[in-house]
Amino acid sequence: MPVSAAGTSYTLSGPEGTPVVALIHGLGLTCDSTFRQIAPVLARRFRVLSYDLCGHGQTRLPNRSPSLTVLSEQLIALMDELAIAQAALVGFSLGGMINRRMAIDHPERVSALAILNSPHERGAEQQKLIEERAHDTDAGGPAANLDVTLARWFTSGYRSDHPDKVAQIRDIVLANDPENYAAHRLVLAHGVVELIQPDLPINLPTLVMTCENDSGSTPAMTRAIAAEINGAEVHIVASLQHLGLIEDPDTFSTPIADFLGRTVG
Repeated sequence: MPVSAAGTSYTLSGPEGTPVVALIHGLGLTCDSTFRQIAPVLARRFRVLSYDLCGHGQTRLPNRSPSLTVLSEQLIALMDELAIAQAALVGFSLGGMINRRMAIDHPERVSALAILNSPHERGAEQQKLIEERAHDTDAGGPAANLDVTLARWFTSGYRSDHPDKVAQIRDIVLANDPENYAAHRLVLAHGVVELIQPDLPINLPTLVMTCENDSGSTPAMTRAIAAEINGAEVHIVASLQHLGLIEDPDTFSTPIADFLGRTVG
C-alpha cells in the first residue's frame, strides 16, 4: 500500500474522474478487513479511497493523543496530499463518529455521509459500561474481553460456521499496539458526547445504518442520529450484529451504492 507523507497507508481504486468515496474503518480493525467486499462494489462507479486510521494496519503511530478532531484531520491531510477537494465519507463504528466530526467542522470537504453501526447517546448506565470496558482495555490491551467482544460482533451461527474468518479478525485486533488501541477505545467511549445535537447541525445527504442486534450501536441510536440530520435516511439490517458488514457485505454494499448513486454520482 502507498503511504502518505504523514504516514497514512492508503489505496485508491475505481475510475478516475468519478466522485470520491472515502472509507473509514472502526477501532482495532483495518480498512481492508472492514470493507474488503464492499470497496470493489463501490469502485465500479466511484473513486474509492481506503486508508488505515492512526496506528492501525500499516499507518504510523500518531505523535499526539487521538481525538475525533485529530482523526478527522488525518483524513483531511490525506485528501489534501491527493488533491481531493471533497469526498463522500462512509464510516463504520468509530469511523461513523469521525465522519460526523469532519462534517460538522469541514462540511465543504464532504459531499455525503454514510454512518454505519455507529454509537450515539447511550444513557447513563450504558455509558458507564462502555467506559469501564475502555479502562479494562487500558489495563489489559487488545486482548481484554476479546471473546466477549467477538460474541457481540458476530452472530453465533457465523462464529460456528466461519471460525477461520472470526480468527482473522481476532488476529487483526491483537496485532494492535496496546497503548494506541486503548487511546482509540477511549475516543470511542467518550467521543459521542461531542456529537449529540451539535451547535452546527449537519446538513448533508446522509444514510444511517445499523443491524437489528447491534447492542453497542442500536437501531434506536441510529434513528436518533438520523433525527438530528435533516432528511437523513435510515436502514436497519435484520438479525445481524456489529460486524454485519463483514458477515453479510451485500446487505450493506447494495443500499450504500444506491444511496451514493442518488446523492453524489
